[in-house]
Amino acid sequence: MQRKNIRNVAIIAHVDHGKTTLVDQLLRQSGQFRRGELTGDCILDSDPLERERGITILSKNCAIDYTDKTGLDYHINIIDTPGHADFSGEVERVLKMADGVLLLVDAFEGVMPQTRYVLSKALDAGLAPLVVINKMDRPNARPNEVHEEVFDLLVELGADDHALELPIIYASARDGWASSDDEAGRKGDSDDVHDLFDAIINYVPVPDLDGDAPLQALITTLDYNDYVGRIGIGRVFAGTLVSGKDVAVINHDGRQTIQRIGQLFRFQGLGRVEVSRIDVGDLFAVVGLEQVDIGNTLADPDNPVALESLTIDEPTLRMTFRFNDSPFSGLEGRYVTGRQIRERLDKELQSNVALRVEDRADEFVVWGRGLLHLGILLENMRREGYELSVGKPEVVYHTDEHGKRLEPIERLVMDVPNEVVGPVMQLLGDRRAEMIHMATVGNRTQLEFTISARGLIGLRSRVLTATAGEAIMHHRFDAYGPYRGDIPGRLNGVMIATEAGQVTAYALDQLSGRGIMFVEPGDKVYEGQIVGEHCKMNDIPVNVVRRKNLTNVRSSTKDTTVTLKAPRKITLENAMEYIDLDELVEITPDSIRLRKTHLKENDRKRVARRAVAMT
Repeated sequence: MQRKNIRNVAIIAHVDHGKTTLVDQLLRQSGQFRRGELTGDCILDSDPLERERGITILSKNCAIDYTDKTGLDYHINIIDTPGHADFSGEVERVLKMADGVLLLVDAFEGVMPQTRYVLSKALDAGLAPLVVINKMDRPNARPNEVHEEVFDLLVELGADDHALELPIIYASARDGWASSDDEAGRKGDSDDVHDLFDAIINYVPVPDLDGDAPLQALITTLDYNDYVGRIGIGRVFAGTLVSGKDVAVINHDGRQTIQRIGQLFRFQGLGRVEVSRIDVGDLFAVVGLEQVDIGNTLADPDNPVALESLTIDEPTLRMTFRFNDSPFSGLEGRYVTGRQIRERLDKELQSNVALRVEDRADEFVVWGRGLLHLGILLENMRREGYELSVGKPEVVYHTDEHGKRLEPIERLVMDVPNEVVGPVMQLLGDRRAEMIHMATVGNRTQLEFTISARGLIGLRSRVLTATAGEAIMHHRFDAYGPYRGDIPGRLNGVMIATEAGQVTAYALDQLSGRGIMFVEPGDKVYEGQIVGEHCKMNDIPVNVVRRKNLTNVRSSTKDTTVTLKAPRKITLENAMEYIDLDELVEITPDSIRLRKTHLKENDRKRVARRAVAMT
């Protein structure tokens, strides 16, 4: 049985190509909401971190009831997906819920690294892409060339003839129009997105599934509510899901448990409405299943047959999480013990399918897709009141059949001003990057490289420095390749506090010629804390709490004339990139501090001597 009036479509794109803004326009122009009911921009980006950073982190569902020009009603389920490579695990699992995808491409930037990645995943899932060339309002838009780039990419990825023949929609999500004619919107002949609605209805396939077969539904996402507990979100692939009925929940290992559905919800607008049944092909949210996880199948208890489970690409980066044992432990956070950190990581594993955690007694090794992936987790934890320390990010190596070491290789695209191409290429050459493409458009140059994931750690800040903040860089995982050799690490040593106390202006003034400080007068520090970057390669101990001895010759008011350089502010991602192997980032709800793993100088010397003896 086919549900003729259902369309399930996911929106995929490279980061910042306008997915969430386009969803805003689809919602506003659907006719489903009253004037003024939808306010603000990026309506689906409800998470505070998403709004602060301007990126989509979590996949989200909404549904539009749309009436076309002939008066026929359609229920369109829309899945908004992240565009950043670090959150591609979110993309992979929700594609199971879709029958087609809207592939958004910037009318100027064209095909970018994540465009290739998300499109390949969509084609692997058998989903035909409806291409939307967005941001047609840009003065330097080049829709014809971008159209050719997308076509070439489809051919390269092995798309079938049906995908190659789908129409192109031209749009400006910001201005609120979408048209099959690339000139219509720019001339003012199009002022709505109804051409896009028509394309979704006409070209996104109708779910061709059997509603009379035994029940099969796949859980692709988990939500949580303090009142009802875990909520499973997914799609019905066969049969009918009925509220109050027993279902067989089949996990990844094939183990089955019989559980009863408490409540059943269908997506409606930005929310959910309770229903008694969900028909085949539709999306749902189910309450009452205590033991359910992402990738589980809900099946007929009398004929339990599991669907193919979700397969997710492996993580490429790992970090060590441990409880905070600094002298300031427990002063700012509510959750400080290893047990509490373990419980929080277990909770994260329930919904973050790209994450892996290994428990090693008093510390945890956490694997993720990249620095941003792990950084978002840590930022959420500190906002929730957790205190912890984390070590330097390290890439995850593999070994081939001949015993040779393989490392994750990323495809990096950089857009930089023409006058700084030389310094950027020098910087990337030092990190063993290999250039595969270079093109100049106007006063900017686009460079494409392959680079090891190790080479990306700490690269962003150096590139921004070399380009005066004008570089745009994107990267995505490409493949595992041969180890590319040693890569230069941090060039400068650090300044390490030798005493605990409150930082003084007098001490910082005395140290101003030794490097760049991370602290300012009034900050509290402890022995072993990293308080600045040395101007030379070696680490040095410094006393930043030193006070001037007052005598009858010196006046205590003399310090008021001291002018100090502004300290370097350390963000969480900066700190993760900056630290070395013998250092940690101390993360609390109020502070980000850098420190040595061993706080006492004698302990550090002892460890260094032992390392030399072992070599």
